[in-house]
Amino acid sequence: MQPYGVRDVEKLLHLSRSAIRALIGAGFVSPVRGPRGAWQFSFQDLILLRTAQALADANVPQRRITKSLKELRGHLPDEMPMTGLSIGAVADRVVVREGGSRWQAESGQYLLEFEGDPADGSLSVIERAGGAEVATSPQEWFARGSALENEDAKRAQEAYERAIAADPEFLDAHINLGRLLHERGRFARAERVYREAILRCGNDPVLLYNLGVLLDDQHRLQDAVLAYEAAVTSDPGLADGHYNLALLYERLSKPKEALRHMARYRSLTATRPR
Repeated sequence: MQPYGVRDVEKLLHLSRSAIRALIGAGFVSPVRGPRGAWQFSFQDLILLRTAQALADANVPQRRITKSLKELRGHLPDEMPMTGLSIGAVADRVVVREGGSRWQAESGQYLLEFEGDPADGSLSVIERAGGAEVATSPQEWFARGSALENEDAKRAQEAYERAIAADPEFLDAHINLGRLLHERGRFARAERVYREAILRCGNDPVLLYNLGVLLDDQHRLQDAVLAYEAAVTSDPGLADGHYNLALLYERLSKPKEALRHMARYRSLTATRPR
């Protein structure tokens, strides 16, 4: 197996020496030292270096890059295969393809294709992001959004939007998208999502309740009451809806309505006798 020096890496991958040092320092690759202490890279190191840089440029968190590369290294051949090699993202997984075979490793949304052979002094890299993602079903887009929420809210939002575009009546995607926009402070956009979902999916109690919370947080008390009332009409057992209505009616100086909903809340949440 032919080793490659730093100059080879600079030429083949178009990475600066400082970028190479940073990727090594981050632990993404561990090249060996040659007779004079110079770094020597394997074919696997070349692929891992370029993949690490691409994923970092795509703002994939370092811990995910490290996990991806650890999995990826175990599947890479020692030399460029005759059938070529590509690394792509499918449903938030890195997929390594060699001819008719493919493997998966955890990673981010990015696509790399490697052509040529370093042994011949050539290794072209084709990079695509965003639109190059492989199309998936609405359920897969929804699952992707759910997995990304705690890590990348913007990409989670995009995944939910894709799920809705593929299936405009996907209720759970509307609910999660509206909630995520609400949490990000995008109140107007969240309200549009909820109201469009009501038109498409009907008076779902969770959808109406979430709309009520959004309006309540904006101090639009009368609008919030209408949303909560619609929610408890759709589901009379929605305890939190009754509780929030009780508080709202108290703030609106309507004690009779406040007492009625608080009593209903207590009856729904009371511990049943053994």
